Amino acid sequence: MTVTATVRPYRPADAPALDDICVRTAHAGSGSRPVYADPGVLPAVFAAPYVHLDPGLAFVLDDGHGRAVGYILGTADTPRFVAEFRAEWLPRVARRYPAPDGPPTTPDQRMAALLHDPERMLVPELAAHPAHLHIDLLPEWQGRGHGRTLMETFCRALRERGVPAVHLVMGTANRPARAFYDRMGFHEIPAAGLDPAVVTCLGRTTEPRGNRQPACSS
Repeated sequence: MTVTATVRPYRPADAPALDDICVRTAHAGSGSRPVYADPGVLPAVFAAPYVHLDPGLAFVLDDGHGRAVGYILGTADTPRFVAEFRAEWLPRVARRYPAPDGPPTTPDQRMAALLHDPERMLVPELAAHPAHLHIDLLPEWQGRGHGRTLMETFCRALRERGVPAVHLVMGTANRPARAFYDRMGFHEIPAAGLDPAVVTCLGRTTEPRGNRQPACSS
C-alpha cells in the first residue's frame, strides 16, 4: 500500500519533531548542530513559541506514519505575538538561555540575544503585513511540492481570520529559500533598520495565487 504524505494541523505530540526539524534546517537551510553548543536555542526562538502561543496556525507535513517531517507556523498579529512572547514565553526559557552580558560573540549568544529581544520583530515597514511565518522541511522532503501545500494551507487559515497579508524575515544567504519564496509570490520589502546583507524582508497577500491578483502589497 502506498503511503502519502499529507498536511495536517499541529498536535502537541509533534513538538519534539518540530524542534528537531528546526535544528536540522536552521543554519541557512542546513544542520545547525556543528555550529551551536546548545542548538535547542533555535527552536526556542523560531518554533516552540509559535505552537505554544498560537497552535491554531501551526501545520505539519505528516510522512504518512504520523511523523512530522516539515512545518509552517506563525502568527496572525505580530504586535500581539511580540507582547505575548515577552510576557508568556520568555519566562519559560530565559533561565536556560540567559541574555548575554555584553555584545554577543558566539552563535549561541547571538541567538540568545534574539530570544531576549522579541521587539526586533516590530519592523515599521512590515506593518501592512501583520502576520508572519516560519516554514521548514527536512531536506529529503523538499522539492516535491510540499512547501507550496504548506504555504497555501497557512494563507488559507490567515484569510479565514481576515488577515490580508503576511511577511517573513529570512537570512539573505539562503538562496534556495529565496527562490522558493519568489515562486510563492513574495516580494522584497526594504527595511531601513535591517542590514540587507544579513536579512531580507519579504511579503505577499494571503490571496490564492491562482486568483491572478497582485502577489504582494507594500
